[in-house]
Amino acid sequence: MAIFKGAGVAIVTPFNQDFSVNYEKLAELIEFQIDGGTDAIIICGTTGEASTLSHEEHIEVIRYAVKTVAGRIPVVAGTGSNCTDTAIYLSREAEKAGADALLVVSPYYNKTTQKGLYEHFKMIAESVSIPIILYNVPSRTGVNILPETVVSLANDVPNIVAVKEASGNITQITQLMHLAKGNIDLYSGNDDHIVPLLALGAVGVISVLSNIAPQKVHDMCQKYFDGDTAGSAKMQLDAIPIWDALFCEVSPIPVKKALELMGKECGTLRRPLLLMEEKNVLKLEKAMRDYGIL
Repeated sequence: MAIFKGAGVAIVTPFNQDFSVNYEKLAELIEFQIDGGTDAIIICGTTGEASTLSHEEHIEVIRYAVKTVAGRIPVVAGTGSNCTDTAIYLSREAEKAGADALLVVSPYYNKTTQKGLYEHFKMIAESVSIPIILYNVPSRTGVNILPETVVSLANDVPNIVAVKEASGNITQITQLMHLAKGNIDLYSGNDDHIVPLLALGAVGVISVLSNIAPQKVHDMCQKYFDGDTAGSAKMQLDAIPIWDALFCEVSPIPVKKALELMGKECGTLRRPLLLMEEKNVLKLEKAMRDYGIL
């Protein structure tokens, strides 16, 4: 059974002006997501600026999210690192905190071979008992988890059960699903590829867009599951301008600005991320109005 089916939100981490985590605002955002039909909370991912959180903050944010969600929907905790020992530590702490599953990104900067990837993920998975979603995002990590490596891990390690695919390479993802023969769940990691990946057998998306349009992303998935492929496809195509605006600068810069424009002030970003350029704010505002969320 899938960890979740439908739209999971890669939720932002709100900060106070002194750059500390704003837990009160995080609770508000979680409630907004649950009220909007989101099917899972993905905490401390890329969109959550996890790379700038201290280990103590990282664990506390996961703990707080689990407590706030209180079992209403699954909480998936990002616990990846380019250091295997660090990823094991964060994964064990997330399990203790009550996370339902883990999202583990491939090692970045130092990178590794496909054999190194296999050993890295296997060691992390064997250190915990909860399910793991592999996260393939070569544009950020500089390394691509090949389909053969994903399938080997799914076949050999019982709690590696899914992959978040953000490579944007449809041919590679098609090959992955062919080789996997149904032995791994697929989540789209890109909001512009939700319906194409559902057509390949994906069970949902881990979405940036859901931060500002949870009901729309949930409904896009649900229409597909209900057999309304034309309606789902229309929602996908209608979302392309807002997707483009949300990624006109490095994420999560635009999505945090979008939340601010909606009156859901999430505070500042941690360096090296900067506030959105004004010309791009105007583009974002127009896209949000056209999409019906402003």
